[in-house]
Amino acid sequence: MALTRDFKETVAARVRSDPAFAQALLDEAVTLFINGEPDTAKLILRDLVNATVGFESLAEEIHKPAKSLHRMLSASGNPTMSNISAIFAAIKRALKVEIHTRVVMA
Repeated sequence: MALTRDFKETVAARVRSDPAFAQALLDEAVTLFINGEPDTAKLILRDLVNATVGFESLAEEIHKPAKSLHRMLSASGNPTMSNISAIFAAIKRALKVEIHTRVVMA
């Protein structure tokens, strides 16, 4: 059975229409990075970039080629921490949110 709508399109539409969902995705990407799962975090960031600022605008904002950003946020990409930081900052600005961390002792 074929899907009626592409999954990435569905995620992008939901990010644009549901600020809480967008923030939850950003929170999940941060959590995944911190907990040692950067590959999954990059894929979530890629969806967030597509749904918010877009790769061309992000490229202009952080002074990196769009093609390089696509590679960085692919499953096999290897972005530097400064690039990841810039991407997170751009998404935060686009979503108009702040990220706060707290340590929970287990």
